[in-house]
Amino acid sequence: MNRLAPTVEPDAPVIDFFPSRIVKRQIAKWRGLQAEVVRVTETKPFDYRFHAGAHLLIASEWGERYDGETKVEGLPKSNLRNLSHKLTFIPAGSRFTGWQKPRALTRVTYFYIDPQGPLIDSELRFGEIEFRPRLFFFDKSIWETALKLKAQVENPGDPLYAEALSVVLSHELIRLNNGVTATEPVARGGLAAWQQKRVAQYIEEHLPETIPLATLAGLVRLSPYHFSRAFKHSFGSPPHRYHIMRRVDQAKTLLARTTVSVTEIALQVGFSETSAFTASFRRVTGLSPTEYRRSLL
Repeated sequence: MNRLAPTVEPDAPVIDFFPSRIVKRQIAKWRGLQAEVVRVTETKPFDYRFHAGAHLLIASEWGERYDGETKVEGLPKSNLRNLSHKLTFIPAGSRFTGWQKPRALTRVTYFYIDPQGPLIDSELRFGEIEFRPRLFFFDKSIWETALKLKAQVENPGDPLYAEALSVVLSHELIRLNNGVTATEPVARGGLAAWQQKRVAQYIEEHLPETIPLATLAGLVRLSPYHFSRAFKHSFGSPPHRYHIMRRVDQAKTLLARTTVSVTEIALQVGFSETSAFTASFRRVTGLSPTEYRRSLL
């Protein structure tokens, strides 16, 4: 029985936080599955990242941010601000990164799943399945199973029950990957993954240009009205604001890496007037471009 008991595994893959002092962690491990309950203890900006040979399922019970960005390899970046009651799935080997300026103390549970470890029928070939990444979605069955496993981390009970839940979770992930959902995504009316990817890529390729709303809507075969609503659901901000934020992100990179003047950078990222660039940059970062550059010294 001891070999089945939940244990802390310091060498097992876990998500990294920077600074690390802002989080409290509670970890339990069973065969094929490690679960980690994380509580952020300070409302200060932090970064996070994960890249390992385990699948990662994230169940965010509570999370709100004033600003931030989340990226799962293979999907467009998201600036969604309300992260509560949402799931994210990162396949083994994929990169997961992000940062946020929290509005409230985050509570989240991470499930690290060994592709070769779950106690499920070998005929399902779990380790051979090519899982797709998913960012900020909801599935009722997966959510309920995740909460039951979280309870086993916080109040360890029968380890056989926890392992049975891990089997259920594995089957639920297979069901989801096969396109069968237990309920609609949280972002009801949002863009499909292929639509998000196509629109985000187009914006990146035409960052300095003025992009008409009708052009973006046409890329994903939606009316401008429905596209605007769906885009905001998926990305957390309207198309125009998202475009501006991506311009500002590019400007931040240029301000940090070059000695080019602020005026020249403004032109490079698509602003015809320095005053408009400065105003937009300040709205997004809270600093002027010059102040931001000085803060890096």
